[in-house]
Amino acid sequence: MRTRLVLLTGLLGSFIITLDVMIVGVSLPSIEADLGAGATGLQWVVDAYTLAFAALLMAAGGVTDRIGAKKAYAIGVAVFTVASVVCGVAPEIEILIGARLLQGAGAALMMPASVTLISTGFRDPAERARAIGVWAVGGSIGAAAGPIVGGAMSAVSWRAVFLMNIPIGIIILVLLIGVGRSPTNAVKLSAAGHLAIFIALGAATFVAIEGGVHGFTSGSVVVAAAAGLAAIIAFVALQKWGSRPVLPRKILRSRNVILTSLVGFAAIGTLFGMVFLFSLYLQQARGLSSFEAGLVFMPMAVTAVGANIVSVRLAERWGPRSPVILGMLVSAVGLALLAFAPSDAPPWWLAIVMVPAGMAGPLAMPSAIGLLVNSVSHENSGTATALFNAIRQFGGATAVAVFGALIAGDLGMESGMRIGLILGVLCVVAAGVAALYLKPPVDVVLVSGPTPSAESDPVAN
Repeated sequence: MRTRLVLLTGLLGSFIITLDVMIVGVSLPSIEADLGAGATGLQWVVDAYTLAFAALLMAAGGVTDRIGAKKAYAIGVAVFTVASVVCGVAPEIEILIGARLLQGAGAALMMPASVTLISTGFRDPAERARAIGVWAVGGSIGAAAGPIVGGAMSAVSWRAVFLMNIPIGIIILVLLIGVGRSPTNAVKLSAAGHLAIFIALGAATFVAIEGGVHGFTSGSVVVAAAAGLAAIIAFVALQKWGSRPVLPRKILRSRNVILTSLVGFAAIGTLFGMVFLFSLYLQQARGLSSFEAGLVFMPMAVTAVGANIVSVRLAERWGPRSPVILGMLVSAVGLALLAFAPSDAPPWWLAIVMVPAGMAGPLAMPSAIGLLVNSVSHENSGTATALFNAIRQFGGATAVAVFGALIAGDLGMESGMRIGLILGVLCVVAAGVAALYLKPPVDVVLVSGPTPSAESDPVAN
């Protein structure tokens, strides 16, 4: 009973975190009309969340290990819920963007805490892998259902998109009361290292968004690029010579940690970018309402649930690499079809083609996350999960920034979309090739086969 409660609590967090990334896309035209936000403002509404999410995840992983997953999760949920209230009542675009940053900070703490809560609650590696797979279902459903829910809510008011988070946040906090205390690890955090990460990712996002609108030689963009480069240099120096490196070196030596993070970057980046592009395209270029645009994403949302189940079955039969590679391949085909679709392609046809285009996440993520968690020791699970999700979220932020710059520039909506989707094809193909080198931990089979020994925890590769 206790393990089911832990899983349900983590599942709800996974759902709401990812839902809030995707739900905003269909609402952007309504936000623009109400608050007077331009193209750049809309990009920041999306990327403020994913930027704070990605930039703070590493610090959040360390905090999770230090204070315990239960306490970290509760704090993250509380911050996320309060920020949702501010988003829902924001009178100006600047306040909305600021509240989205705060939402991202709460989500950053929730993500590694939810995974660690589950990984420590399920001691047997095989059961843990299955639980992580179920947890991933919540995120996949949230990602796929976001545009549909956003379209329905926006038909009433875009503010409802954010206010719906409040009851879910309260339910999670109530459920947490019944969850036992989490183990802690007195890790030492590198404030300078985490600040360097925040500056580097923030600068990269600023350059991509503002450079696409004002030009990459404009003063503010050049300054941001220089600041980002300096932050990267500082991070590398602190990681190599500092007394408190942000990332334990044994994590960086794990092949699975690096490769699953690259897969996550490609899968989430292409999904976020595709939803961002078509949310605007369907409403601004094709004249659909927010609700109608949301319906176009429905087939992708429905099949995402089944794809997660298929992913588990494929891993059982063919090993954990197979659904990762298949997900990248299927997504590449779908994205290519979208990239070369005729301008007058009917919305129903686009809806069908979005199904394979959006399969990278649902097919690949359960196995990728399972491989990651079972490749590191318990005391480093929060940090490793934070690294993985930071790179995933930065993939989403990068895609929105780059795709937004393409359609906002001289290329225009349709040409910018095609180039962005082609870039997505190249990204997922590269990730599929990288997945060939994933290595199942020697002491665990991801979700099937002979039950592995639970006498010792997995160790880093």
